[in-house]
Amino acid sequence: MTAFPATASAIAATVNAGGSALPLVEESLRRCAADTTNALVRHHPQRARERAAVVDARIRAGERLPLAGVPLVVKDNLLVEGCGAEACSRILEGFVAPYTASAVARLEAAGAIVVAHANMDEFAMGSSNESSCRGPVRHPLDPTRIPGGSSGGSAVAVAAGLAPLALGSDTGGSIRQPAGLCGVVGFKPTYGRISRYGLIAYGSSLDQIGPLATTVVDADLALRVMAGRDPADSTSAERPLPAPLPADPRAALRGLRVGYVAAHEAGLAADVRARLIAAKAALASAGATLVPVELPNERHAIAVYYILATGEAASNLSRFDGIRYGRRAEGAKDLGQVYARSRAEGFGSEVQRRIMLGTYVLSTGFYDAYYRKAQQVRTLIIRDFAAVFAACDVLLGPISPTTAFRAGEKTSDPLQMYLADIFTISANLAGIPAVAVPAGSGDHGLPVGLQFHGPAWSDDRVLAAGAGLAAVLGG
Repeated sequence: MTAFPATASAIAATVNAGGSALPLVEESLRRCAADTTNALVRHHPQRARERAAVVDARIRAGERLPLAGVPLVVKDNLLVEGCGAEACSRILEGFVAPYTASAVARLEAAGAIVVAHANMDEFAMGSSNESSCRGPVRHPLDPTRIPGGSSGGSAVAVAAGLAPLALGSDTGGSIRQPAGLCGVVGFKPTYGRISRYGLIAYGSSLDQIGPLATTVVDADLALRVMAGRDPADSTSAERPLPAPLPADPRAALRGLRVGYVAAHEAGLAADVRARLIAAKAALASAGATLVPVELPNERHAIAVYYILATGEAASNLSRFDGIRYGRRAEGAKDLGQVYARSRAEGFGSEVQRRIMLGTYVLSTGFYDAYYRKAQQVRTLIIRDFAAVFAACDVLLGPISPTTAFRAGEKTSDPLQMYLADIFTISANLAGIPAVAVPAGSGDHGLPVGLQFHGPAWSDDRVLAAGAGLAAVLGG
């Protein structure tokens, strides 16, 4: 695995100083074409070259762009005008985006250049990137293992050096989990920080777009460009931009109260536990104060998430009916057959499973018993985090119980696959920010990632803590 020749920040500095974006884009396109991990599903060489020429012209005209010339990979559920966007599902085969997602448009306005769309679990439903209609993504260090999901393609694109920056979506950990398993930085912002306009929806109260990058500095840079109110998304918020990262990343750790849940260690593989313990020691040595805390309702998070997420998925995916766009089955005799056959042919097994579960929990007679009850427990989880952050500034924890597992290991047991998200989904239920940071290697040389959570709208604090941890761990 070869890293991209420069970080996004360094590329932007070079182009802003008079260097051309085109050679950097050509190098990224070359690497994308040579990729053997199946991380990408659609390449955009002509569009990328045209955008590079535009960036170069803007620089010559005197503009200075935060992401000038930075090659960008976006997940296949993010729209880019004139390009295919299928969420790696057969139901959307042939769909061409009529507009560009707000987050992508803001990055492009800042000088970033989309070079490709990334592979993903179908409709972002998965934890291993094995449910894609385009085939599984392979881990960049060991092709027999999974990269995590659902933003596995985006994580691998950064980890394998195809581009220094990528976008993913995080519904239950789908940015942070693959970032942790692949050894890159992944950031899930506070819900509402970044517009979801142009994101193909899975769970609307949970989804959030975020960056994957080689450094926390690059993730922070991308966040600043994307953040802010969008008139096209009523769930986006008008909030001040996060404060800049401190010049000395270690400075953010001095006096920082870092919470941790001691019970988390019992559920971890030995190599992941060792890296968590080492991180806690490094933080204490850097001047942080470790504070034991509890999340008493976290044990319900998996059940709550898979009730709420599947209910929202069943509602969101009802629009894919074989009529307006996407796949339509041949030979249907009536409208009912058009619906049934198109969806049976177009949706994969995992998506069908979640639609059925969601339809069940939303149905008359079960809504109160399941969906309403899950919303009530979600409120308890939000209150638990509020109590935690009254005692500490950030919360440190694992991302995944293990390092990357072998391909096919959990596909026959959905419950075991769902449990891979046990440490990530609570942040989505609570709508709070969280950052995944590489924390060294475990067994077989596979990456281990750790994450920080923070209160809502403390994105800057969380990123600063992540940068500090990366610095004390030598990242």
